[in-house]
Amino acid sequence: MAKAGAFVCLLIVTLDFAAGFLSIQAHITKDKMLRFECEQPNNKAFKLGLIAVVLLASSHIFSKLLGGCLCMCCTEKLEKSSANRKFWFGCLVLSWIVVAVGFPSLVVGMMENAKLKGSCLVLHHHFLFVGGILCFVHGILSVGLYISANVSFQNEVAVG
Repeated sequence: MAKAGAFVCLLIVTLDFAAGFLSIQAHITKDKMLRFECEQPNNKAFKLGLIAVVLLASSHIFSKLLGGCLCMCCTEKLEKSSANRKFWFGCLVLSWIVVAVGFPSLVVGMMENAKLKGSCLVLHHHFLFVGGILCFVHGILSVGLYISANVSFQNEVAVG
């Protein structure tokens, strides 16, 4: 069972870190574009951004299916629960917040590279970079979520 847990953690971290790395690479690729090239879409940055979006979504789905399936039915149970359960709940909420900000950031950054630009006006060109950093944060939170969920589940099985 420990090997399966290590594999799941490694899978989640790999997906998140790959998404973060690819989105930062897309940001760098976009920034390397010269001023006179801005009338053409940047296909390489778009593809890297698209892959990063898919990897972040996959990682979020895996981490919630494998580590977030424990149910918190009411706040009374949360108030009486152990510190480990509270840590699990905190990781769960924070990972949803990170994805709620990171996923749209990656999508907006990706879509900036998909459209033809008649003018090179970019209001905020750091969406891919911010999304990439949030992918790394999501990886850390997801591993914390998975580990604390397993510890909490093992404690409940041992006690009950």
